[in-house]
Amino acid sequence: MEQARAHGASGRVGPYRLITRLDPPGSPALPCRRFVARGGGGETVLLSVAPPGGDPVAFAAEAEAAQRLPAPWFEPVGRVSGAGERQAWYASPFRPALPLPVALAVHGGPLPEATVRAIGAALAEGLAAAHAQGVTHAGISPSAVLLTADGPRLGCHGAVRAAGPDGVPRTGLPGLDPGALAPEQATGGRPRPPGDVFALGAVLAYAATGHTVPEGAELPPALRAAVLSCLTRDPAHRPTAAALLPALAPPAPHATVLNSAASLLAPGWLPGRVVAALARQSAELLAAETEPDPHAEARHRAALPTTTAPAPAPAPAQPHDPRRT
Repeated sequence: MEQARAHGASGRVGPYRLITRLDPPGSPALPCRRFVARGGGGETVLLSVAPPGGDPVAFAAEAEAAQRLPAPWFEPVGRVSGAGERQAWYASPFRPALPLPVALAVHGGPLPEATVRAIGAALAEGLAAAHAQGVTHAGISPSAVLLTADGPRLGCHGAVRAAGPDGVPRTGLPGLDPGALAPEQATGGRPRPPGDVFALGAVLAYAATGHTVPEGAELPPALRAAVLSCLTRDPAHRPTAAALLPALAPPAPHATVLNSAASLLAPGWLPGRVVAALARQSAELLAAETEPDPHAEARHRAALPTTTAPAPAPAPAQPHDPRRT
Protein backbone atom coordinates (compact mmCIF):
# COMPACT_ATOMS: atom_id res chain seq x y z
CA MET A 1 0.00 0.00 0.00
CA GLU A 2 1.32 3.41 -0.92
CA GLN A 3 2.12 5.65 2.01
CA ALA A 4 -0.16 8.66 2.20
CA ARG A 5 2.46 11.27 3.02
CA ALA A 6 2.10 12.61 -0.52
CA HIS A 7 -1.50 13.60 0.16
CA GLY A 8 -1.22 17.22 1.25
CA ALA A 9 1.49 18.81 3.36
CA SER A 10 0.15 17.65 6.69
CA GLY A 11 -0.98 14.11 5.86
CA ARG A 12 -4.26 14.77 7.65
CA VAL A 13 -7.92 15.02 6.67
CA GLY A 14 -10.21 16.39 9.36
CA PRO A 15 -9.28 14.77 12.69
CA TYR A 16 -7.56 11.80 11.03
CA ARG A 17 -3.91 11.10 10.27
CA LEU A 18 -3.51 9.34 6.93
CA ILE A 19 -1.55 6.09 6.91
CA THR A 20 -1.90 4.61 3.42
CA ARG A 21 -3.89 4.98 0.25
CA LEU A 22 -6.30 2.17 -0.52
CA ASP A 23 -6.46 2.86 -4.28
CA PRO A 24 -3.31 2.80 -6.44
CA PRO A 25 -2.14 6.20 -7.70
CA GLY A 26 -3.57 7.08 -11.09
CA SER A 27 -6.66 4.89 -10.68
CA PRO A 28 -9.26 6.18 -13.15
CA ALA A 29 -12.87 7.05 -12.42
CA LEU A 30 -12.63 7.01 -8.64
CA PRO A 31 -15.95 8.15 -7.15
CA CYS A 32 -14.12 8.80 -3.86
CA ARG A 33 -10.52 8.74 -2.69
CA ARG A 34 -9.93 6.24 0.12
CA PHE A 35 -7.29 6.09 2.81
CA VAL A 36 -6.57 4.00 5.85
CA ALA A 37 -6.36 6.57 8.63
CA ARG A 38 -6.11 6.84 12.39
CA GLY A 39 -8.05 9.06 14.73
CA GLY A 40 -6.89 10.79 17.87
CA GLY A 41 -8.24 7.99 20.03
CA GLY A 42 -6.17 5.41 18.13
CA GLU A 43 -9.06 3.92 16.15
CA THR A 44 -8.30 2.83 12.59
CA VAL A 45 -10.82 3.84 9.93
CA LEU A 46 -11.36 3.74 6.20
CA LEU A 47 -11.58 7.40 5.22
CA SER A 48 -13.49 8.24 2.02
CA VAL A 49 -12.78 11.74 0.71
CA ALA A 50 -14.68 13.68 -1.95
CA PRO A 51 -12.79 13.69 -5.27
CA PRO A 52 -11.56 16.93 -6.87
CA GLY A 53 -14.16 18.56 -9.09
CA GLY A 54 -17.19 17.16 -7.28
CA ASP A 55 -19.70 18.86 -5.03
CA PRO A 56 -18.43 18.51 -1.44
CA VAL A 57 -21.79 19.59 0.01
CA ALA A 58 -23.63 16.88 -1.93
CA PHE A 59 -20.94 14.34 -1.02
CA ALA A 60 -21.39 15.03 2.69
CA ALA A 61 -25.18 14.97 2.37
CA GLU A 62 -25.07 11.56 0.69
CA ALA A 63 -22.77 10.25 3.43
CA GLU A 64 -25.14 11.49 6.13
CA ALA A 65 -28.07 9.80 4.37
CA ALA A 66 -26.07 6.53 4.22
CA GLN A 67 -25.65 6.66 8.01
CA ARG A 68 -29.35 5.87 8.33
CA LEU A 69 -29.43 3.08 5.74
CA PRO A 70 -29.37 -0.40 7.33
CA ALA A 71 -28.75 -2.32 4.09
CA PRO A 72 -26.59 -5.45 4.12
CA TRP A 73 -23.28 -5.36 2.24
CA PHE A 74 -23.21 -1.56 2.19
CA GLU A 75 -20.13 0.05 3.70
CA PRO A 76 -21.30 1.48 7.03
CA VAL A 77 -20.82 5.20 7.55
CA GLY A 78 -19.70 6.49 10.93
CA ARG A 79 -18.43 10.01 11.35
CA VAL A 80 -19.05 12.60 8.60
CA SER A 81 -17.27 15.90 7.95
CA GLY A 82 -18.77 19.11 9.30
CA ALA A 83 -20.16 22.03 7.33
CA GLY A 84 -17.10 24.28 7.64
CA GLU A 85 -14.38 21.77 6.76
CA ARG A 86 -12.09 22.23 3.77
CA GLN A 87 -12.72 18.71 2.46
CA ALA A 88 -15.81 16.50 2.60
CA TRP A 89 -15.20 13.02 4.00
CA TYR A 90 -16.74 10.17 5.93
CA ALA A 91 -15.18 7.48 8.07
CA SER A 92 -16.07 3.78 8.19
CA PRO A 93 -14.78 0.98 10.43
CA PHE A 94 -11.67 -0.45 8.80
CA ARG A 95 -11.17 -4.05 7.80
CA PRO A 96 -8.62 -5.37 5.28
CA ALA A 97 -10.15 -4.75 1.85
CA LEU A 98 -9.19 -4.53 -1.82
CA PRO A 99 -10.99 -2.42 -4.40
CA LEU A 100 -12.37 -4.66 -7.13
CA PRO A 101 -9.89 -3.41 -9.81
CA VAL A 102 -7.00 -4.13 -7.44
CA ALA A 103 -8.37 -7.63 -6.81
CA LEU A 104 -8.35 -8.34 -10.56
CA ALA A 105 -4.78 -7.07 -10.83
CA VAL A 106 -3.67 -9.23 -7.90
CA HIS A 107 -5.45 -12.28 -9.31
CA GLY A 108 -3.93 -11.68 -12.73
CA GLY A 109 -7.19 -11.30 -14.68
CA PRO A 110 -10.95 -11.80 -14.40
CA LEU A 111 -12.20 -13.47 -11.26
CA PRO A 112 -13.61 -17.03 -11.13
CA GLU A 113 -17.29 -17.45 -11.87
CA ALA A 114 -18.06 -18.50 -8.29
CA THR A 115 -16.50 -15.28 -6.97
CA VAL A 116 -18.39 -13.15 -9.49
CA ARG A 117 -21.63 -14.86 -8.57
CA ALA A 118 -21.02 -14.25 -4.85
CA ILE A 119 -20.26 -10.56 -5.44
CA GLY A 120 -23.39 -10.16 -7.53
CA ALA A 121 -25.65 -11.95 -5.05
CA ALA A 122 -24.40 -9.88 -2.11
CA LEU A 123 -24.76 -6.56 -3.92
CA ALA A 124 -28.18 -7.50 -5.29
CA GLU A 125 -29.26 -8.39 -1.75
CA GLY A 126 -28.08 -5.04 -0.43
CA LEU A 127 -29.69 -3.10 -3.27
CA ALA A 128 -32.98 -4.93 -2.84
CA ALA A 129 -33.04 -3.85 0.81
CA ALA A 130 -32.16 -0.24 -0.06
CA HIS A 131 -34.70 -0.03 -2.89
CA ALA A 132 -37.40 -1.40 -0.60
CA GLN A 133 -36.75 1.62 1.62
CA GLY A 134 -37.02 4.00 -1.33
CA VAL A 135 -33.27 4.65 -1.51
CA THR A 136 -31.12 4.56 -4.64
CA HIS A 137 -27.39 4.06 -4.09
CA ALA A 138 -26.37 6.02 -7.22
CA GLY A 139 -22.67 5.33 -6.86
CA ILE A 140 -22.01 1.80 -8.05
CA SER A 141 -18.92 1.15 -10.15
CA PRO A 142 -16.07 -1.38 -10.03
CA SER A 143 -13.99 1.00 -7.90
CA ALA A 144 -16.84 1.45 -5.40
CA VAL A 145 -16.81 -2.28 -4.56
CA LEU A 146 -14.41 -3.46 -1.85
CA LEU A 147 -13.65 -7.14 -1.35
CA THR A 148 -13.12 -8.35 2.21
CA ALA A 149 -12.62 -11.84 3.56
CA ASP A 150 -16.28 -12.17 4.54
CA GLY A 151 -17.89 -10.56 1.49
CA PRO A 152 -18.01 -7.46 -0.69
CA ARG A 153 -18.82 -3.98 0.60
CA LEU A 154 -20.39 -1.23 -1.49
CA GLY A 155 -19.20 2.29 -0.73
CA CYS A 156 -18.82 5.68 -2.45
CA HIS A 157 -22.44 6.45 -1.70
CA GLY A 158 -24.30 8.84 -4.00
CA ALA A 159 -21.41 9.47 -6.38
CA VAL A 160 -23.74 10.29 -9.29
CA ARG A 161 -25.60 12.91 -7.27
CA ALA A 162 -22.37 14.33 -5.87
CA ALA A 163 -20.83 14.58 -9.34
CA GLY A 164 -23.66 16.59 -10.89
CA PRO A 165 -27.21 17.67 -10.13
CA ASP A 166 -30.25 16.20 -11.81
CA GLY A 167 -30.95 17.68 -15.23
CA VAL A 168 -27.26 18.22 -16.02
CA PRO A 169 -25.51 15.72 -18.32
CA ARG A 170 -23.09 13.65 -16.25
CA THR A 171 -21.07 12.09 -19.05
CA GLY A 172 -17.40 12.85 -18.54
CA LEU A 173 -17.77 14.25 -15.04
CA PRO A 174 -14.93 13.50 -12.59
CA GLY A 175 -15.23 10.31 -10.60
CA LEU A 176 -17.89 8.63 -12.76
CA ASP A 177 -17.10 5.44 -14.67
CA PRO A 178 -18.82 5.83 -18.05
CA GLY A 179 -19.22 2.07 -18.41
CA ALA A 180 -21.17 1.86 -15.15
CA LEU A 181 -23.34 4.93 -15.73
CA ALA A 182 -26.88 4.09 -16.84
CA PRO A 183 -27.89 5.96 -20.02
CA GLU A 184 -30.74 7.76 -18.27
CA GLN A 185 -28.37 8.96 -15.53
CA ALA A 186 -25.70 10.04 -18.01
CA THR A 187 -28.15 12.51 -19.52
CA GLY A 188 -28.99 14.00 -16.12
CA GLY A 189 -31.99 11.90 -15.16
CA ARG A 190 -32.80 11.46 -11.51
CA PRO A 191 -31.10 8.37 -10.04
CA ARG A 192 -33.58 5.53 -9.64
CA PRO A 193 -33.29 1.81 -8.79
CA PRO A 194 -33.02 0.66 -12.45
CA GLY A 195 -29.86 2.75 -12.72
CA ASP A 196 -28.39 0.82 -9.79
CA VAL A 197 -29.21 -2.44 -11.54
CA PHE A 198 -27.48 -1.27 -14.73
CA ALA A 199 -24.38 -0.37 -12.70
CA LEU A 200 -24.48 -3.73 -10.94
CA GLY A 201 -24.48 -5.45 -14.34
CA ALA A 202 -21.43 -3.38 -15.32
CA VAL A 203 -19.65 -4.38 -12.11
CA LEU A 204 -20.33 -8.08 -12.74
CA ALA A 205 -19.21 -7.74 -16.34
CA TYR A 206 -15.99 -6.12 -15.13
CA ALA A 207 -15.37 -8.83 -12.53
CA ALA A 208 -15.94 -11.57 -15.13
CA THR A 209 -14.15 -10.05 -18.14
CA GLY A 210 -12.00 -7.12 -16.99
CA HIS A 211 -14.16 -4.38 -18.52
CA THR A 212 -17.63 -2.97 -18.07
CA VAL A 213 -18.89 -3.18 -21.67
CA PRO A 214 -18.51 -6.83 -22.65
CA GLU A 215 -19.45 -8.76 -25.71
CA GLY A 216 -22.04 -11.37 -24.79
CA ALA A 217 -19.75 -14.25 -25.69
CA GLU A 218 -17.10 -13.05 -23.22
CA LEU A 219 -19.35 -13.63 -20.22
CA PRO A 220 -19.54 -17.02 -18.48
CA PRO A 221 -22.54 -18.87 -19.95
CA ALA A 222 -24.17 -19.35 -16.55
CA LEU A 223 -24.09 -15.59 -15.85
CA ARG A 224 -24.61 -14.25 -19.35
CA ALA A 225 -28.39 -13.81 -19.30
CA ALA A 226 -28.45 -12.16 -15.88
CA VAL A 227 -25.66 -9.69 -16.65
CA LEU A 228 -26.96 -8.72 -20.08
CA SER A 229 -30.47 -8.19 -18.69
CA CYS A 230 -29.02 -5.62 -16.27
CA LEU A 231 -27.22 -3.81 -19.09
CA THR A 232 -30.37 -3.31 -21.18
CA ARG A 233 -30.55 0.34 -22.21
CA ASP A 234 -34.25 0.62 -21.53
CA PRO A 235 -34.65 0.84 -17.73
CA ALA A 236 -38.17 -0.59 -17.94
CA HIS A 237 -36.75 -3.86 -19.25
CA ARG A 238 -34.17 -4.39 -16.54
CA PRO A 239 -34.88 -6.78 -13.67
CA THR A 240 -35.24 -5.49 -10.14
CA ALA A 241 -32.46 -6.25 -7.68
CA ALA A 242 -34.78 -8.62 -5.82
CA ALA A 243 -35.65 -10.48 -9.03
CA LEU A 244 -31.97 -10.74 -9.92
CA LEU A 245 -31.01 -12.50 -6.70
CA PRO A 246 -32.43 -15.97 -7.59
CA ALA A 247 -30.42 -15.96 -10.84
CA LEU A 248 -27.21 -15.28 -8.90
CA ALA A 249 -27.87 -17.35 -5.77
CA PRO A 250 -30.22 -20.17 -6.79
CA PRO A 251 -31.48 -22.18 -3.82
CA ALA A 252 -29.91 -25.56 -3.31
CA PRO A 253 -32.17 -28.62 -3.60
CA HIS A 254 -34.22 -29.14 -0.43
CA ALA A 255 -32.82 -25.87 1.02
CA THR A 256 -34.69 -24.49 4.00
CA VAL A 257 -33.25 -20.97 3.52
CA LEU A 258 -34.37 -18.86 0.59
CA ASN A 259 -31.92 -17.20 -1.79
CA SER A 260 -29.14 -15.58 0.21
CA ALA A 261 -25.69 -14.29 -0.62
CA ALA A 262 -24.34 -15.80 2.60
CA SER A 263 -24.59 -19.28 1.10
CA LEU A 264 -22.02 -18.26 -1.55
CA LEU A 265 -19.56 -16.64 0.85
CA ALA A 266 -18.19 -19.73 2.55
CA PRO A 267 -14.40 -19.99 3.03
CA GLY A 268 -12.75 -20.22 -0.36
CA TRP A 269 -15.08 -17.80 -2.11
CA LEU A 270 -12.07 -15.56 -2.88
CA PRO A 271 -9.12 -16.72 -5.00
CA GLY A 272 -5.95 -17.54 -3.09
CA ARG A 273 -3.93 -14.58 -4.37
CA VAL A 274 -6.61 -12.15 -3.23
CA VAL A 275 -6.72 -13.76 0.21
CA ALA A 276 -2.93 -13.48 0.41
CA ALA A 277 -3.09 -9.80 -0.54
CA LEU A 278 -5.63 -9.14 2.22
CA ALA A 279 -3.36 -10.86 4.74
CA ARG A 280 -0.39 -8.83 3.51
CA GLN A 281 -2.37 -5.61 3.86
CA SER A 282 -3.28 -6.53 7.42
CA ALA A 283 0.37 -7.26 8.25
CA GLU A 284 1.54 -3.95 6.73
CA LEU A 285 -1.01 -2.05 8.77
CA LEU A 286 0.09 -3.84 11.93
CA ALA A 287 3.70 -2.91 11.15
CA ALA A 288 2.68 0.72 10.68
CA GLU A 289 0.93 0.64 14.05
CA THR A 290 4.05 -0.63 15.82
CA GLU A 291 6.59 1.73 14.19
CA PRO A 292 8.19 3.97 16.82
CA ASP A 293 6.97 7.56 16.79
CA PRO A 294 10.04 9.88 16.83
CA HIS A 295 8.00 12.61 18.54
CA ALA A 296 6.42 10.38 21.19
CA GLU A 297 9.16 10.96 23.81
CA ALA A 298 9.01 14.74 23.39
CA ARG A 299 5.22 14.67 23.78
CA HIS A 300 5.58 12.51 26.88
CA ARG A 301 8.07 14.89 28.49
CA ALA A 302 5.92 17.89 27.65
CA ALA A 303 2.94 16.23 29.31
CA LEU A 304 4.75 15.66 32.62
CA PRO A 305 3.74 18.07 35.43
CA THR A 306 6.25 20.79 36.21
CA THR A 307 7.51 20.59 39.83
CA THR A 308 10.11 22.47 41.85
CA ALA A 309 13.24 20.44 42.37
CA PRO A 310 13.86 19.62 46.06
CA ALA A 311 16.79 21.30 47.79
CA PRO A 312 19.85 19.09 48.14
CA ALA A 313 20.12 17.26 51.45
CA PRO A 314 22.72 18.69 53.87
CA ALA A 315 26.00 16.83 54.19
CA PRO A 316 26.16 14.51 57.22
CA ALA A 317 27.95 15.98 60.30
CA GLN A 318 31.48 14.71 60.94
CA PRO A 319 32.03 12.94 64.33
CA HIS A 320 34.04 14.88 66.96
CA ASP A 321 37.77 13.95 67.06
CA PRO A 322 39.36 14.73 70.50
CA ARG A 323 42.87 14.86 69.00
CA ARG A 324 41.91 18.06 67.21
CA THR A 325 41.31 19.99 70.46
